Amino acid sequence: MIIEEHIYARPVKDFCRRSLILCSVDDPIQETAAIMSQRGISSVVVCRQGEPVGIFTDRDLRKKVVAVGVDPRTLRAGAIMSAPLIMVREDDFLFEAVYQMSRHGIHRVGVVDASGRLCGMLTESDLIRVQTNSPQRLVRQLESAEGITDLQMVHREIEDLARSLHQVGVPTRDLMRLISHLNDQIVQRLIELLRKERFPNLPQDFAFVVLGSEGRGEQTLNTDQDNALIYADDLPAEEVALLESFSEALTAALIEVGVPECPGGMMAKNPFWRRSLTEWLKGVDQWITLPDSENILHFCMLCDLRTLYGEPVFEQAVKAHISMRARKETVFLMQLAARVLKYVPPLGLFGGFKVEKGGEHQGQIDLKTAGLYAITEGIRVLGLSAGLVGGGTLEKMEQLRDLGVLSVEQFEDLKASFNMLCQLRLRGQLEAISKGEEISNHISPDALNRVEKGRLHVTLKVVKSFEAFIKSHFRLNIVPG
Repeated sequence: MIIEEHIYARPVKDFCRRSLILCSVDDPIQETAAIMSQRGISSVVVCRQGEPVGIFTDRDLRKKVVAVGVDPRTLRAGAIMSAPLIMVREDDFLFEAVYQMSRHGIHRVGVVDASGRLCGMLTESDLIRVQTNSPQRLVRQLESAEGITDLQMVHREIEDLARSLHQVGVPTRDLMRLISHLNDQIVQRLIELLRKERFPNLPQDFAFVVLGSEGRGEQTLNTDQDNALIYADDLPAEEVALLESFSEALTAALIEVGVPECPGGMMAKNPFWRRSLTEWLKGVDQWITLPDSENILHFCMLCDLRTLYGEPVFEQAVKAHISMRARKETVFLMQLAARVLKYVPPLGLFGGFKVEKGGEHQGQIDLKTAGLYAITEGIRVLGLSAGLVGGGTLEKMEQLRDLGVLSVEQFEDLKASFNMLCQLRLRGQLEAISKGEEISNHISPDALNRVEKGRLHVTLKVVKSFEAFIKSHFRLNIVPG
């Protein structure tokens, strides 16, 4: 393993610059720019009453002053600064700083100490030494990608990056977040290229949204396409037809990049997953009114929607409607909760596990059905009963804890269990890749050491306890099968 792979597990304080140049929001930008020139720096932290509130960069000067012909003598730093100042802790992994830069499309982050006081700055130029196998390098490749071949290369390299970061102990939650973020950027860049090359007249009033684990930001390396399209009610027929062609082209291009179709057809290229806003709201009403297994599946997928491209107002409207309808539908929520109990943790006797008896996964357990489904679906239905729609599983757990739905102890146990299951799944997928095997959600308990087996057994007991809580919380008068 090369030295750069270890660097991402080192703290930010090993790389950041401690010398800070500050200015006030009321300082004239001409004077501030002169200081930057004298010191040979590209940014100044902007403060209000001694507290950092933003950052003034040479890029701000070019884009907000020079490019638009504004007289710099008339402006103060606070008027053109970029705010807020994105910050990381000095004890965070360097990985966290790189992720924040990639996520926000910025070139520097502030660094704070344990008390929250700004103590340094980390810039993209400080990261030059760690360009091999870095998220920053992949982001730059994505930004400059000119076609399918370029995006294919980045998609393949995500696996290499995930393996490197996993080996040095980067938390699985952060890895899933990074994988989802990079996959997001692949899709966004692909859409930009399609618009430029084939769909320059695409309408503005639409949103391309992702669903399921992608919507929750919980992707690992075994992912397919789960997406939908929402457009304005008054969109002319010819523009709706253009969106149809665009959706079909996007699905085909994603397959070329390396993202397979959804086996269940949950993709924007299919009319069922491409509707006007009002049609989507009617669909939600219908699924709640007629909650058969298929409608419940569709409802749950849509609950996790997240806008990847286009107008976020459509996502907000759908989420508001789901929240308003679902929390009033006690019987429907009970049906969603009953689904959680279908996933029985494969606990055997004396700390063992019930493994599959035959087939290609003989001797293994499926981590999704063993516990991940129960946790994600259980947290989703608890969230719906409290009016929470969307977001990641851990994020909703925290909200449910804060609302008192989950006790602090329940939250800590579920958080640890969810992270454990995700860690084992990702590790299994990385091992499969290294052996040239097909990626799945299965692991062999025999491949775990004694401590890991013990932790997995405790994890599945937590899942079983959570299912009992779900049964009690929603007053389900059924016996788990």
